[in-house]
Amino acid sequence: MEKAFVLLLPVNLTLWLTGFAAVVQWLLACLTFLLGMVVAFRLARRGLRKAIWRLRNRLIAAYIFIAVVPVVLILLLAGIATYAVIGQMAVYLVNTELRHRQAVLLRSAEALAVVPVTDPTTALRRFETVTRGAFPEFSLLITGKRELRLPADNKIEQPPEEWRSQLRKRASGLIVKQEEDGERLYAWAHVIENGEEVTVLAPVTVDILSELVPGLGDVAFAPLMVLPRASRVPPARNFVDFHLTGWYPVDVPRWSSPREHSAQTLFVDTRISAVLGTIFEALDFQTLDVAEVVLVSFVVLTVLFLLVEMISLFAGVQLSRSITGAVHELYLGTRRIQQGDFGHRIPIKGNDQLAELASSFNTMTANLGQLMVVAKEKERLESELTIAREVQKELFPKDVPYTRTLELKGVCSPARMVSGDYYDFMALGEESLAFAIGDVAGKGISAALLMATIQSTMRTQLGANNGASPRLLSTAKLVATLNRQLYANTSLEKYATFYFALYHEATHSLTYTNAGHLSPMLLRAGELQMLESTGTVVGAFPTARYEERTVELEHGDLLVAYTDGIVEPENAYGEMFGEEQLKEFISKYAHADSSELIARTMEAVIEWTGSSELQDDMTMVVVRRI
Repeated sequence: MEKAFVLLLPVNLTLWLTGFAAVVQWLLACLTFLLGMVVAFRLARRGLRKAIWRLRNRLIAAYIFIAVVPVVLILLLAGIATYAVIGQMAVYLVNTELRHRQAVLLRSAEALAVVPVTDPTTALRRFETVTRGAFPEFSLLITGKRELRLPADNKIEQPPEEWRSQLRKRASGLIVKQEEDGERLYAWAHVIENGEEVTVLAPVTVDILSELVPGLGDVAFAPLMVLPRASRVPPARNFVDFHLTGWYPVDVPRWSSPREHSAQTLFVDTRISAVLGTIFEALDFQTLDVAEVVLVSFVVLTVLFLLVEMISLFAGVQLSRSITGAVHELYLGTRRIQQGDFGHRIPIKGNDQLAELASSFNTMTANLGQLMVVAKEKERLESELTIAREVQKELFPKDVPYTRTLELKGVCSPARMVSGDYYDFMALGEESLAFAIGDVAGKGISAALLMATIQSTMRTQLGANNGASPRLLSTAKLVATLNRQLYANTSLEKYATFYFALYHEATHSLTYTNAGHLSPMLLRAGELQMLESTGTVVGAFPTARYEERTVELEHGDLLVAYTDGIVEPENAYGEMFGEEQLKEFISKYAHADSSELIARTMEAVIEWTGSSELQDDMTMVVVRRI
């Protein structure tokens, strides 16, 4: 729109200078004007948004709307009310005095109507004296028993017949009468009494109206009258002694017919001091100028109120500066932190909530710096854990030794990046093999390192005896040797449960030593047997003794070894999965593939806990006689 407005301006100027296509010029001018209004509004809104982007400017604008604008409106309302009230007071003063003089005119006419015929001269003299005090000029007509005119050459007549049919014995007020030089305004009185009819007409002029209330100012009925150039409005006494005009609409009947009216407006041009001086004139203050005192008091109160408002505004601006200053420092602090400068600190001023906020920000910044250090260290550790996990994966057996009569399957699911559980397979010649499963105390890197130590020790021992006949190997001796080495090379709190077995292909015999590990389950012909422990854990006691046992595996036998991560996980009620449920799963899926048996068992344990995160490392080894 801005571009369209800028393009239309020279086009309009060209058409205006050439005078070509007036209709097109008018349409383009209207379009340009509308676009200019839209562009001005958009620029104003954009400028306002930019101006109040800072919180300080926004708060100052809020103070202006909340405090300054209402005060200005109240002062404006008070000024308008004062103007209207003082003006109406001036009108009221003039109206009151004008009605008073009309009443004097009526009473004088009533006095003439009841005066005896024998003494008309005295009555007229008294009437003239009283009436001239109210109206300097007048015309009197008395008809009935007598006919008198005052002055004698006046040409007034009694009211027209239409008036006379509506009048009662007395009437007075203002009236508009058509004269040779135009319409004029009169004050009149009409009295019918004792066969006498008295009519008095007194012309109402600007001079008479302006003298009704001395010192008040100029008074006139418009549009009948025109104010003179020499104004009677008194000079201002101070800078708040404003000039004002009061007005009051009046419907004045016409002399020719009571049903016809002339719409007139009574205007009073005056000053505040003149009205107040007239109102307080009745009070005896001697030499004290009441109007001046009232005006000065009003000025003093106004200045006092303005001072209070300015002090309040100054205090509000100072408070806003303190608030916005703190917010600005916070803004700069966040920008510095965004750039990675965690050493930036906000200056703390005072001991209020803003100071507490700045202190909290500084504390948060310091904590963020520490957290960043911790996060980097954690990232480094996670990287190392990832490497350790990859290394540990390489430690687990990749291939299962081949035998004609035995099927092996092992799975380890670590609860963390690395596992403290252990299982291993190793071929011993063509007709024998060894397998093991263990659970190292603890989790994480230390447990994984101990697991690697156990694996290295066992493979070293088996490799050292690789030339001997497998039948000459003793599982008890191998485990005892492992126990001594772990005790000698690890801390006291490091130990592990360990199950180690040797299988001889020729005799189908399985010789094992269970060093404190959970009893493996042997399923034979639908019945489960537990291969109990034959010694304590390895790595805890240097002189621990271990026994070995031998069991002959028959066709179809199923041996399941596992760690505590299978049977000890708890559900929401604190109930462990337990050996009984594991026995049910082994019996149920005994004829299934070994991988399926392991997978379904682990899924059941995870479902039992109700959480996707493992509570402990889960390891299972399945041995099946085929």
